[in-house]
Amino acid sequence: MINDEITAPEVRLIGDGGEQLGILSSAEALRIAEEKELDLVMIAAGGKPPVCKLMDYGKYRFEQSKREKEAKKKQRVIEIKEIRMSPSIGDNDFNTKLRAGQKFLTEGSRLKVTVRFRGREMAHTNIGEKLLKDFAAKCSDVASMDKNPKLEGRSMSMFLSPKAGK
Repeated sequence: MINDEITAPEVRLIGDGGEQLGILSSAEALRIAEEKELDLVMIAAGGKPPVCKLMDYGKYRFEQSKREKEAKKKQRVIEIKEIRMSPSIGDNDFNTKLRAGQKFLTEGSRLKVTVRFRGREMAHTNIGEKLLKDFAAKCSDVASMDKNPKLEGRSMSMFLSPKAGK
């Protein structure tokens, strides 16, 4: 709440330099704010009496939005990339998928590696598990395994995340 929106009879006033000005009536605090051509801003409504500060509210809002934009610019969204294989994948196809997975990991993305089982392949889930563990072992220099291979319905998947410092 700012200026005329403050309805408390008394407020603890803090100056624009951070110094305590004491407990004043809200009308007196508003008069002081107008003299200094600043806004009276309530910063702690729960206090007894509520705490208000003298500040240039427009400038404060501008600086706050600037800080938020800067923080948003610096944050990095970690993507989850997925690689799908079948248990009967050939060596060359496996190596191609492996290179793609290593590229994703070096770019900083997490990787979900999935093996899809079709029909009678469900009887040989051990082949898919061996395939996934082999994939993780070959990526061990750039990634660490988050989740061990786990069978969910007709697919088995595991998660790899890039190692710190890569």
